[in-house]
Amino acid sequence: MTQAFDFFTQTALPTPDISAAQAGRFVQERYGIDGVVTELGSQQDANFLIEAPAGKYVLKVSNPAFTVEDLAAQDGAAAHVAHCEPGIHVPVGLAGRDGLPIQQLTLGSGTTAARLVTFVEGNILSAHQYLAPSVVGSLGELAGRTTRALASFDGVVPARALQWDLRNAPEVVARLADFVAVPGGAEAARSAAAAASQALASVRDSLPTQVIHGDLTDDNVVAVLGVDGRPRPIGVIDFGDLMESWAIAELAVTCSSLLQYGDLTTILPAIQAFDRIRAISDDELVALWPLVVLRAAALMVSGQQQAHIDPDNGYAVRNLDREWRIFEQATSVPLDVMTALVRSSVRSRSERPVVAGHPLLHSDSQLVRLDLSTTSAELHGGAFLDERAESQVAAKILAGDQATVAYVPFLQPRLTRTRLNSFDSPATVGLGVELFSTEPLELRAPWDAVIERHSDAAAFHAADGLTLWLSGPGLETVPGVAVQAGAPIGSLSANGELRVQVGRDQTRPPFFVPASLADAWAQVCPDPTSLVDPAYAGQPGDSAGELLTRRDSSFAPVQEHYFREPPRIERGCRYHLYDVDGRSYLDMVNNVSILGHGHPRLSDAIEQQWRLLNTNSRFHYRAVVDFSERLAALLPDPLDTVFLVNSGTEAVDLALRLAWANTGRRDTVVLREAYHGWSDATDAVSTSVADNPNALESRPSWVHPVAAPNAYRGQYRGAEAHRYAEDAITAIASLARPPAAFLAEPYYGNAGGMALPDGYLARVYEAVRRAGGLCIADEVQVGYGRLGEHFWGFEQQNVVPDIVTVAKAMGNGHPLGAVITTKAIADGYRSQGYFFSSAGGSPVSCVAGLTVLDVLRDERLQQNARDVGAHLRRRLLELADRHAIVGAVHGMGLYLGVELVRDRDTLEPAAAETAAICERMRELGVIMQPTSDRLCVLKIKPPLGIGVADADFFADTLDRVLTEGW
Repeated sequence: MTQAFDFFTQTALPTPDISAAQAGRFVQERYGIDGVVTELGSQQDANFLIEAPAGKYVLKVSNPAFTVEDLAAQDGAAAHVAHCEPGIHVPVGLAGRDGLPIQQLTLGSGTTAARLVTFVEGNILSAHQYLAPSVVGSLGELAGRTTRALASFDGVVPARALQWDLRNAPEVVARLADFVAVPGGAEAARSAAAAASQALASVRDSLPTQVIHGDLTDDNVVAVLGVDGRPRPIGVIDFGDLMESWAIAELAVTCSSLLQYGDLTTILPAIQAFDRIRAISDDELVALWPLVVLRAAALMVSGQQQAHIDPDNGYAVRNLDREWRIFEQATSVPLDVMTALVRSSVRSRSERPVVAGHPLLHSDSQLVRLDLSTTSAELHGGAFLDERAESQVAAKILAGDQATVAYVPFLQPRLTRTRLNSFDSPATVGLGVELFSTEPLELRAPWDAVIERHSDAAAFHAADGLTLWLSGPGLETVPGVAVQAGAPIGSLSANGELRVQVGRDQTRPPFFVPASLADAWAQVCPDPTSLVDPAYAGQPGDSAGELLTRRDSSFAPVQEHYFREPPRIERGCRYHLYDVDGRSYLDMVNNVSILGHGHPRLSDAIEQQWRLLNTNSRFHYRAVVDFSERLAALLPDPLDTVFLVNSGTEAVDLALRLAWANTGRRDTVVLREAYHGWSDATDAVSTSVADNPNALESRPSWVHPVAAPNAYRGQYRGAEAHRYAEDAITAIASLARPPAAFLAEPYYGNAGGMALPDGYLARVYEAVRRAGGLCIADEVQVGYGRLGEHFWGFEQQNVVPDIVTVAKAMGNGHPLGAVITTKAIADGYRSQGYFFSSAGGSPVSCVAGLTVLDVLRDERLQQNARDVGAHLRRRLLELADRHAIVGAVHGMGLYLGVELVRDRDTLEPAAAETAAICERMRELGVIMQPTSDRLCVLKIKPPLGIGVADADFFADTLDRVLTEGW
């Protein structure tokens, strides 16, 4: 047997010197295969893709340092994985003309071994710039299955001292760190490796060992695209680092490769999936993150060394930046914090540690807790966006509560720390307690400690390893001395601010961290609240997941929610929504809130009217008169009479009843792909299969759908779109009974913000009226200035309907709808009795409606919809030029639709991709949802006040998603 490889006696491993032409000749001579040869990357070997008529192959030319026995073991292990886990694709070795699977290859530098293996179809996972949580989970599952399979591999694996064996990583880093060209990189690598080794010390001897792949990373996992356009891992390649080592090292290697794709929480789905396949022991949970750090450090220093000794190795040079990013991510948070995060992902969450000691403040201090959370009543009207918000809220509370000290509790997510239009979640959670005082405060030592003064803080080091950190303006502390518990340690001046936090060692923790890491940080930063307020009892509450479980148990699940893992949204302000962690989301879909969320004029007006009167419209009061007049004045003659209801469903339902009452008939002509409501009548005339898969088959006999006039993907396109009107007219003329009504959105909202063909409504309305029917314009989604150029959608078609229905925007979220028609048509309803809606037209509803109209006018929101909508449309059209998945950009003003297709010729809808894109946009801070019968259109219907910066953030987010993947 050839001598086993020992990295520590041969640290320099330049790749074999072989050209693509030489590789091609070798494959032809030894295997009888001719093909096109392309060089593939490798750090220490040489790999070539061979594309031949009979198929694709990979020639693997081994580094001369490795033996024939090494290669045989690799082939055996790959075959074993395929046998144990049939769903995992692996490369299969081919025998040469001489019948041998491993061939000797003579190069100028000597002799090495080579072999030809089958090509695993698909792309390597690292070809993708973004991996969704579900993809990360699939990768973890693949790692778990591979580990499970190799645990039973009984082939001979030669003992090798590999640089990639994480048991050797500390020594690898020590030997290679000096090759790091990044300033400070060598010291950082050594320090990280030393800390990780120390963290491993307690468990390293108890970690189970087995044969592992050793390099199961995104570079060595093959994936195919799923129906949603996301990669689906199916195969494992390159068993070149096969070794016997710690089993958990397999997962550590996988996790380290994931650090380039997002924040530190990106790895968690992989860990959870691995644990479901192959359970992770408690000792392995302790070891996992230190091993990730060791892998990151060894990878980084090895890459730097390889680029130094083999500067022509493009693969190694190209990877330097990526390897440095992985190392930076792995070392960006303390080891014990990440270990806590890893553990909590697969075990029940540990209780947060707290500290006890002598009170920091004098017992006479009058304390009050500050609420700076998303639901705080002190942050209405966007007050949280002021950079002085925290001190202003504290001053207000202290002035009104007769207290002297206000404090923000430990781990309270602060809305005051949010950031608008940001791809990243902000650091909103405080790892300590923050105090605001109106009077001078004397501070006492909570325990025996040694004081250490820093430039902006004072540290109080206790014998048990805990350190109290105090910082803030107005803080004065005694000089660096030893003090006893209860002794004076300093003071805080009047109107001062003080931050109090505790760490487990002498390293100062950050005061604010992202919510995703807060519980993990809390395991190493004990809660100091009891030092400030001994009576504090904590902040009970449900997590977003717990609340969702409660929702599903009591709220009928058929009332679905947006997103697979929805954030818990508890506040809206202007054009953004905010979750309980203080994360902001640009709201690009909430067309109900036409003014934006939490508009102060509207909330004040509604509050005032509630205090005066709220009853039903059969009483006599001014608001219903004023609102009816204002609303009627917005419509052209002869539309002058108003009914007030609660919703769009009620409005359309009433419009149908008006038509039936006035014509004495019931037959109604509607468009396909339309949604009009959920009542019995409005559901009957709704034809959208996205809302009801059985919509077309379950229509009653009095409903007559005609083709959706979709000039982009319908039967008639482009210049032929005028034929939709001709077909509709023919259908109307052929009805057994004349229609009572024709109902349509005058601008095709449910289809994705699509204009009807020019002249369509004029011609169809004429045919309907000629048959004695009435024409109903459903303006529930498209009206009220959203189109920018037009207040009503029917204006774009140059028609005047007989009945107009409107809702949604009318009340900016308050339940309010209306039907506007002629006095004669309204009077015709008397044949059915009288009409009444309990809350429709109530004083509060009318005041809400009047205030919405006032704000639309005063803030020039229709004009803003026109201008910002035109800008956004230009941005979206530019994206269509660069991204083939964008088939069309529909709409005008701030009613736009981006239709996504898999093929621009066939127009195959990209429905699954659209859903995935919406999920990714939510992760990046934008709320977006699909629409149309094919669910392949991004429906863009934001509040009308969004600015150019908001529109650009939306376009930039969509561009990033379409560029990086979803």
